[in-house]
Amino acid sequence: MVGGSESETTLRRNRRAFDKVAFRPRILVDVSHVDPSTTFMGQKLRIPAILAPIGSLQVFDPAGGVAATQAATEFGIMHCLSSATLPSLEETAAATPTPKIFQLYVHGDDDWTADMIRRIKDSGYAALALTVDVAHYSRRERPMISRYMPPTRRAGTAPERRWLAALTWDSMDRIRDMAGLPFMLKGVQTAEDAEIAVAHGVEYIWASNHGGRQIDHGLGSLETLPEIVQAVGGRARIIVDGGVQRGTDILKAIALGADVVALGRLQGWGLAAGGVAGCVRMLEILEDELISAMGLTGLTSIDKVTPKYVCPAEPVTEAHEMSSWVNMPTGRIL
Repeated sequence: MVGGSESETTLRRNRRAFDKVAFRPRILVDVSHVDPSTTFMGQKLRIPAILAPIGSLQVFDPAGGVAATQAATEFGIMHCLSSATLPSLEETAAATPTPKIFQLYVHGDDDWTADMIRRIKDSGYAALALTVDVAHYSRRERPMISRYMPPTRRAGTAPERRWLAALTWDSMDRIRDMAGLPFMLKGVQTAEDAEIAVAHGVEYIWASNHGGRQIDHGLGSLETLPEIVQAVGGRARIIVDGGVQRGTDILKAIALGADVVALGRLQGWGLAAGGVAGCVRMLEILEDELISAMGLTGLTSIDKVTPKYVCPAEPVTEAHEMSSWVNMPTGRIL
């Protein structure tokens, strides 16, 4: 989860994209009360963030998806459960009453997909997110060097990938119609695809490059966000992930047009450090940073955040997976 694909250029650009945005603070605004909450999918979120789908969550905490869901519920946000993690989607759904999103990898034909959707709906998931940036599995050299093999890639467990490679707009339409749920398209990286998606009736556009773990030498997610926002033109809600590590990052993403951000690596690190409590503490730190950034920028609520509060800037640190924390002893994880 720490690294990316090949040269990790996309991973670094994810982080660098945030470093290339500066704030334009306004002064003499009464910021004695700052509210960082928002509403998404009809749910109040304590901060404009959700927990992103992560495969094999059980390697961070034995409770896997249940731990992430419990952390999201305890803090007051939503969790998007990966279809490539344990325990079962039914067990995770039953763990808390908070509405949840289910992320789907297509690993079978229409009958297989219909059965999955039946289980998703029977379990009460509030929305379906279809991931579409995994037509081929990328070359991830960090785990190759360390000889680490995730559970989903081990002999006898790796799913058939030809179904993912064969996905088209027509098959996306069939899956959306089967589900009959609020529908998210995860993996949008261009204005062109965002325009096609909303023309197909997609309600939620998820701007993502898989955290830099799929296509290498792509743009950072935040760099693609403005063109996606312009193409969507208010016809869909927008989620963005990739490189979000600070409360200031959340504020920048909202200023550039996102409705919420999705947290991947931070979630994994929080769970690995302290299980549910560690993940909740991570979210508390993000909230503290976001409130501070809003107050110092002259903003009292998320609905007041607009592009006029940010501007282009030159980055001042070398971007890598841990470059947000310049005071760490090593500054990075290898």
